[in-house]
Amino acid sequence: MSSLTEKTDKTESIKLSQGDALLVESLRRRGWSDEELLDRVQTGNLPVDGSKFEFDYHRLTELQAEGPQAFEQAVKAGYQIKFNTIRGIRSWIEVALGKEAVLELEEGREAVEVELTAAERARLTAVLSYGWQVVGGNASNPSSDEPETVSPVRIEPVRH
Repeated sequence: MSSLTEKTDKTESIKLSQGDALLVESLRRRGWSDEELLDRVQTGNLPVDGSKFEFDYHRLTELQAEGPQAFEQAVKAGYQIKFNTIRGIRSWIEVALGKEAVLELEEGREAVEVELTAAERARLTAVLSYGWQVVGGNASNPSSDEPETVSPVRIEPVRH
């Protein structure tokens, strides 16, 4: 079974595993354009990761070969993570947004806490898997003449 879940209609985004999403975001942090990232993944011209994560980027070459169009869409138009863990959310925030988040692991209060801009909050909200919500912070983008401010947010499981 493919690790990429293909889009079934226009409202659904490509779904990536949490690990694959971290790989994509780690490469984005290198400042590569979408086209350069896609080209390097396709050709296997990928760096060795020296971070604490020790990512193996060649996994993305396999993923791209499984579904080239879906992978391209995930890189260019965005994706949603299939299943998030609390530690995976913290890692995604660190890798994709360059911010250190704090874990709250008390039973019944599990959450990830971090300060984000409205744009960062929107980006995180778009990739989170079903079952997670972002609480707090500014959900709307400020007008272009205002400086972008950060607000504390809490990423927590949806509780019924």
